[in-house]
Amino acid sequence: MARRFELLVFDWDGTLFDSAAAIVAAIQSSARDLELPVPSEERARHVIGLGLGDALRFAVPDLPEARYPEIVDRYRHHYLGRDHELKLFAGAAELVAELAEAGFALAVATGKSRAGLQRAFAASELGPFFHATRCADECFSKPHPQMLEELMDELAVPAERTLMIGDTTHDVQMAKNAGVGALAVSYGAHPAAQLESLAPLACVGDVAALRAWLRAHA
Repeated sequence: MARRFELLVFDWDGTLFDSAAAIVAAIQSSARDLELPVPSEERARHVIGLGLGDALRFAVPDLPEARYPEIVDRYRHHYLGRDHELKLFAGAAELVAELAEAGFALAVATGKSRAGLQRAFAASELGPFFHATRCADECFSKPHPQMLEELMDELAVPAERTLMIGDTTHDVQMAKNAGVGALAVSYGAHPAAQLESLAPLACVGDVAALRAWLRAHA
């Protein structure tokens, strides 16, 4: 049977890497350090996947613009303090290896900085499996389609042969904005109801279900 997709683009945090709780905690601790109103878990989870500046502006909207470097510094302090504890979701490494062996082109489109993604690649040892990557400090933040457009251009794959896989509405909306298919996972930052409201091709609840969907439909 002919393969539907040639290029699979993964989000990182909350999709392959179990880091959503650490991101939420770092955002809340940063606000607390600066004696600002601490955002709710729901508000902090909503910004996962955005570039750090956009994320913190939404999560802590009352901070004067001139002070955002302070909260960025506190966020990095708290997140990097737990960075070494974070791991891939169970089965994620095996899934990526299987997809690479099957001949898919693999890419990452992430709200992480380039330095952050390089640290994650080093810790997870997944870097060699990916043919191309785009980070939030190199492109417009999700849901702008730039990351996907650049990845498709670099790898010479058309939109109809590209699938975006992510755990946030930002990922699904980015896919729609780029004219590519979206597969949502509900085990990361955003709940299934929010993801399904954007009508992705499917919404799966764990890595095993993600693998099964890709085997059957990709």
